[in-house]
Amino acid sequence: MSHRSISVQELLDARGDVLELEVLTHGVSLESITEDPDVTSPGLALAGHTSRVPAGRMWVFGETEMSYVTALGEGEARARLAALFAFGVPAAFVTKGQSVPDFFLDVAGEYGVPVLRSAKSTKEFYRRLKPYLEEVLAPTTTLHGSLADVYGIGVLFMGESGVGKSECVLDLVERGHRLVADDLVIVTKQGNEVLIGRGHELQKHHMEIRGVGIIDVQGLFGVRSIRQQKRIEVIVNLELWDQHRAYSRTGLEKEYEAILGVQIPKVTVPLNPGKNITVIAEVVAMGQLLRYTGVESAEAFDRRLRQYLEQDYE
Repeated sequence: MSHRSISVQELLDARGDVLELEVLTHGVSLESITEDPDVTSPGLALAGHTSRVPAGRMWVFGETEMSYVTALGEGEARARLAALFAFGVPAAFVTKGQSVPDFFLDVAGEYGVPVLRSAKSTKEFYRRLKPYLEEVLAPTTTLHGSLADVYGIGVLFMGESGVGKSECVLDLVERGHRLVADDLVIVTKQGNEVLIGRGHELQKHHMEIRGVGIIDVQGLFGVRSIRQQKRIEVIVNLELWDQHRAYSRTGLEKEYEAILGVQIPKVTVPLNPGKNITVIAEVVAMGQLLRYTGVESAEAFDRRLRQYLEQDYE
């Protein structure tokens, strides 16, 4: 997993116009970075309770915070701000176009904290900044596999190199499903439980088929055969048949794999001659759709079987 970061200058370049930002601390470097998307108001930290202040977080001073700072008096306000800015603050934002006292800027300059003012209201500032930071700073990892949209379900095919992941996805595309990424899947975590997969921007929607070479899926099958990104909802692990391994036959035994801390349902499919992996992948996707409606086929069958046996014994 890689930890992403963004500098204040990059943030200013990307969202400066949208947030109507202006830099107030001239001469202070804008190259400080943050990895924390949770930009908030200083709250209790500004009141002097700094024992649990997270380092590296950007703070927002709305009308309430600026009124409080002003009411403290310059001496006390300097001390409170110094205690806060000592935690390696990448930037401080002042909203609603409020005037900022000189002592505020002086303390910020002493600690190398750039101060930026926004003309937006505090609520609007949060609404426009937080989703951007959550997207840019989302935890990311890369996986060796192929991702396809099958009946609206994001199916991630995994397995050893050469096992047939790309060929399976190509067959799915030919049947009307869509390719998201082949060979290298870039996965980003959004929120607590959502994983979004996409391909590398240089690879686009090209696939490597052994014996054939590189093919352009969009060029061959049209724009409807691809999509740019998709939520990963189920993993299909392809592996060569191992006669010594006990494979699930009822589906009652649930298997999961953790990606970026999110547990994703996993189905292991053994490969042997004559097995139609494409149809099996479609069934896996449809089974996931059923689960979203609250139907577990294996469990429902097991309940009916147990009820039948109990009646028979009676």
